[in-house]
Amino acid sequence: MIYKFKSKAAGDVIMLGPNGDRVLGLIGKPTGGPGILEPQDMPAAVAALQAAIEADDAVRAAAVDEQDPATRPEGISLRQRAWPLVEMIRRAQAADEPIVWGA
Repeated sequence: MIYKFKSKAAGDVIMLGPNGDRVLGLIGKPTGGPGILEPQDMPAAVAALQAAIEADDAVRAAAVDEQDPATRPEGISLRQRAWPLVEMIRRAQAADEPIVWGA
């Protein structure tokens, strides 16, 4: 499954299913189908994503042992995955435009 987030205020953001499901869950939206994020809900969505990103960063940093490079977390962080959507939300909020998505 692929999520395509759209807004008149920004270019499209595309996420694969598991990543889209995670991000939508973090902002309190149902997964697996189309949805909408209204401008009045965007500050709470950004705050929720920022809190989750900070928590993920802390977990990843705690897992790193400077003496053992093998402990470095693999994969892409939540910060990297969510950044395009966070930027889209900020632009959409500034333009007072909703964000819609479909799966």
